[in-house]
Amino acid sequence: MRKIWRYVALTLIGLVAFVFLNNTNLFAPELSGQPALLAHRGIAQRFDPVGVTNDTCTASRILPPTHGYLENTIASMRASFEAGADIVELDIHPTTDGQFAVFHDWTLDCRTNGHGVTREQSMSSLKTLDIGYGYTADGGKTYPFRGREVGLMPSLAEVLRSFPDRPFLINVKSNDPDEGVKLAAFLNALPPERRATLMAYGGDRPIAALRSSVPGLKTMSRASLKGCLLRYIAYGWTGAMPKECHSTLVFVPINVAPWLWGWPNRFLDRVASVGSSVFVVGPYHGGDFSTGMDSNEDLSRLPAGYGGGVLTNEIETVAPRLRLQH
Repeated sequence: MRKIWRYVALTLIGLVAFVFLNNTNLFAPELSGQPALLAHRGIAQRFDPVGVTNDTCTASRILPPTHGYLENTIASMRASFEAGADIVELDIHPTTDGQFAVFHDWTLDCRTNGHGVTREQSMSSLKTLDIGYGYTADGGKTYPFRGREVGLMPSLAEVLRSFPDRPFLINVKSNDPDEGVKLAAFLNALPPERRATLMAYGGDRPIAALRSSVPGLKTMSRASLKGCLLRYIAYGWTGAMPKECHSTLVFVPINVAPWLWGWPNRFLDRVASVGSSVFVVGPYHGGDFSTGMDSNEDLSRLPAGYGGGVLTNEIETVAPRLRLQH
């Protein structure tokens, strides 16, 4: 019996040693370089997030403007790249005339002078709208962008023409698998080198359709992200990467990151080895994953020399902070 317990003890010690050596960063290459900055929606008007739900009209509760840019516009994207963004995230909706409108909301009524569901309009009709019509910081007393943004809702094709070599993350705003099929047709018509600069995320069903039709495209959905992170936490100590983590985007909430085996050096190496990209996002508290790394407190939690991706809603202020740190 004593021999058996000695064998069990030695086995456990060996297992603990293996787990430690396989995941410690003590012997991993030092991190160096600049983080890849992802500007969520580009430079946008900020709003009070307290009490916001999926139905809240955020344009009607913006903070007093400190700049003249609106999200998802060509001007905002250009300013984001100039501010230091490496990638810009944008939102799309299919239109009735076979294009994709770049616009955040499911309906037009909040931000524009139009009405109805965005995807039930033609691109030519959307081009007539004032996309700054509904923005107000004082409860409707003044509308600082009204009349200044007429005709400025871009199409996805227009964005790619305007920035022919810039990377973008495309957000599919629905859970309609047909939207994934339509986006796949659009992307497959692009030159391979242009397609290689694009990534996509969104509803589980359209992303599944997109992933099966555009080989090599990095994609992410809530289901794929959950599967990747949970399985990695379960057995990533072995060094094995779950299939859900292959050719994907991995959004890592900054408060979840320390639970990932080998964080940060070994984890980043393992993700890169299966053709995927990591973006650290703000703390996860049971909501969605659009919270950005925007505060000094969150940014201070990044490891020294971190060279993975960082998602932020405030590229114009975050980029200078991170560049100074690196």
